[in-house]
Amino acid sequence: MKKVYYLSSCSTCSRIMKELNIGEEFEQQDIKNEKITTEQLDEMKRMSGSYESLFSRTAMKYKSMGLKNMDLQEEDYRNYILEEYTFLKRPVFIVNDQIFVGNSKKNIAALASYLSNN
Repeated sequence: MKKVYYLSSCSTCSRIMKELNIGEEFEQQDIKNEKITTEQLDEMKRMSGSYESLFSRTAMKYKSMGLKNMDLQEEDYRNYILEEYTFLKRPVFIVNDQIFVGNSKKNIAALASYLSNN
């Protein structure tokens, strides 16, 4: 399975997908136009280890909703991601049984390496 969860209006997502030549071999889900299902999020959590690892603290709503001052638990992270697409750390790539979450240079380098070897 090859899938990417991304935001089409996110220039970083677009740049990364272009740099990695992500094409039709990947199922592409624009999370603004096609909401993440509970099943999809639960699968991402199973692969990544936690909902917190999927949660974006850089989302503007994180500060505006006062979440940075709260002690969030796993269920909170899950609910916020399902409620508001901007809380998913993106892009999220699933390739075979591997998940790559976010746009850090280290993460994208690991994805590029994985793709070139598989």
